[in-house]
Amino acid sequence: MAPPIQIVPSVLPADFAKLGEAVADLEAAGVDLIQWDVMDGQFVPNLTFGPDVIKAARAHCTVPFEAHLMVYTPDAMAAQYVDAGCSRLIVHAESTTHLHRTLGLVNSLGANAAVALNPATPASAVEHVLDLVDMVLVMTVNPGFGGQAYIATMEPKITEVRQMLDRRGLDHVHVEVDGGISGDTVGRVAAAGANVLISGSWMFKHPGGLKAAVDELREKATAA
Repeated sequence: MAPPIQIVPSVLPADFAKLGEAVADLEAAGVDLIQWDVMDGQFVPNLTFGPDVIKAARAHCTVPFEAHLMVYTPDAMAAQYVDAGCSRLIVHAESTTHLHRTLGLVNSLGANAAVALNPATPASAVEHVLDLVDMVLVMTVNPGFGGQAYIATMEPKITEVRQMLDRRGLDHVHVEVDGGISGDTVGRVAAAGANVLISGSWMFKHPGGLKAAVDELREKATAA
């Protein structure tokens, strides 16, 4: 059995001047944790949240934080994001020469390590580090910007990752999907094997508000 469904917002679409209020509102809406998209302007063409910004927001809610490190030097900055209050760090398989070492470092800092795969990266790229992670993230957009269109051809990769984990007896490891997740696509990724579902632009633009968005995603993912 796969782990239970978790609904996770990206704070990228939030008002950066009111991030404390934003995370408090997300918690009130019933999210399971909150993701911070950390971008360095090099690995991806955007620049976002430093550890001090995340640390300032940490006091405004109690749900866990995870940092999605879309950066070229995750080893150099991992400790700062753990100190800022992130209990999970997601490292891209494409971003570091020694992925096994980097994930081990994250674990040594007392955080949970996770690994992310860009759309062009095969599932096999993480086959030999699965024992070091509590989650695998399959990107369904190319990372760097919010509001991009969902890449449906990633669905077989989601299934491949879930099956890879099941064969290894790692059914407790989460499969996360990020990119274009909405009421229209969430059932498809859940059916493919994902249980941690990231939503950004769609959630913040939902006509019924944040809670209605969270409830809709959870209901449709659970049904799938």
